[in-house]
Amino acid sequence: MNSYTNLQVEITGHTAIVTLNNPPAHTWTAESLAALTRLVNDLNGNREIYSLVVTGQGEKFFSAGADLKVFADGDKAMARTMARRFGEAFETLARFRGVSIAAINGYAMGGGLECALACDLRIAESHAQMALPEAAVGLLPCAGGTQNLAWLVGEGWAKRMVLCGERVDAETALRIGLVEQVVPKGEALAAALALARSAEKQSPTSVAACKKLIQGARQEAPAQWLPVEREMFVDLFDTDDQKEGVQAFLEKRAANWRNS
Repeated sequence: MNSYTNLQVEITGHTAIVTLNNPPAHTWTAESLAALTRLVNDLNGNREIYSLVVTGQGEKFFSAGADLKVFADGDKAMARTMARRFGEAFETLARFRGVSIAAINGYAMGGGLECALACDLRIAESHAQMALPEAAVGLLPCAGGTQNLAWLVGEGWAKRMVLCGERVDAETALRIGLVEQVVPKGEALAAALALARSAEKQSPTSVAACKKLIQGARQEAPAQWLPVEREMFVDLFDTDDQKEGVQAFLEKRAANWRNS
């Protein structure tokens, strides 16, 4: 893999582990956001990668979001640049063709939580804290937070967190649907990798198609996607993975996916 600013990348099997590493709080910079965009595009071009796990270095922070010092002088040009970089990075992450999992190992605040929201699944350690506190400093979540949070937890809890600045702990996050699993301290990465291994048993071409359909309902009514769903089902018969999947089932063996 290439070098990516403030991101440590490790490939294990068919999974890419991306560790946010900008101590002490793993804040995002324009450079690291551009690096994330480039990294996800690179991973999309690697047919051996089926899943992506994002976590933070150490025990305290997943990511605290943006460094507010960047906005201290009120420079609108800088604000526009950062907003664009945040949007590009997390929208690209959301479009990763495989399964993306956030292993939330500590504080996920502002742009840190928005990064987790851009992933398909979220696993939080028991001590994790999550918030979108931007309005408390005269800003707003500009990297998908207002949209993705409301989609996951409903308008009421999204308003509590965004409009009232409510911070939630891991158990509350699980209860409201912000995360799908809570694990003891230090175990989020292992749990995420176990989930990634489960995803590897699925056809990667099927996963990519299913993900597109599931996420499509955010932009258009389900009725618009039902005929597309049927067409995409038929299109899978053009793939090697469909042939391999059926043959493996009939032969009672594990499938050998080719992601093609």
